[in-house]
Amino acid sequence: MESFLYAAGGLGFICIMTCLGSAMVFFFQKTDTKKSQQIFLGFAAGVMTAASVWSLLLPAIEEAEEAGTPGWIPAAGGFILGAAFLFVLDQIIPHLHPFTNVREGLASQSKRTTMLISAVTLHNIPEGMAVGLAFALAAQNGGEPAMYAPAIALALGIGIQNFPEGAAISLPLRQEGVSTGKAFLWGSLSGVVEPVFGFLAILMAIWVAPLMPWFLSFAAGAMIYVVVEELIPEANMGMHSHLGTIGVLMGFIIMMVLDVALG
Repeated sequence: MESFLYAAGGLGFICIMTCLGSAMVFFFQKTDTKKSQQIFLGFAAGVMTAASVWSLLLPAIEEAEEAGTPGWIPAAGGFILGAAFLFVLDQIIPHLHPFTNVREGLASQSKRTTMLISAVTLHNIPEGMAVGLAFALAAQNGGEPAMYAPAIALALGIGIQNFPEGAAISLPLRQEGVSTGKAFLWGSLSGVVEPVFGFLAILMAIWVAPLMPWFLSFAAGAMIYVVVEELIPEANMGMHSHLGTIGVLMGFIIMMVLDVALG
């Protein structure tokens, strides 16, 4: 029960931060968000990159080596599977990149706003998985309060980047003509997939505990796919962008410090 409460708290936190970020639409709905979007998206890319290394791949390697398996096998194998999983979703789920107006996924007659929501929701799937697996790993290794420090650090980092990410969906929706209330609602709902996939990842890890290194690497591969395929190109908006680069560096440093200091 204690492990469940820790996981629920972490997953609830990252979802709430998305809601708080979405609430920025009530204050900045008439603001040109292009520059802030570049920083937001770059920041998210930096956080996810650092989290993939310190919170997922390194623990996966350590877990595998403790079990007598070469660490690189599940690290590389799970990473490839995670990236492939997101690649398949990217090809199936209809979504729209707001700044390039490029539509991806299966052909769909969905509204532009619906496809904008789908794009951000796609980003949130690996984030929820990563946080859920971090708490599952802590529970698997004894469940003592100190063991949850790395998972809490990851939840803090993902939650921090979810704040601007929530704004990154609600503000463009408002500029598309969606009402303020609906823009906030849809921005908030885009974060619901995080606890859903987080708890699904926990259940999988519980059922097949020896595969934990593979699950951790899987989440890392999924997150890096999102970073390379979606976040960094959108942060640059088709051109060289110092703002996007600064955002990446800021996000990477903050997540690295959180993980090393608390983990």
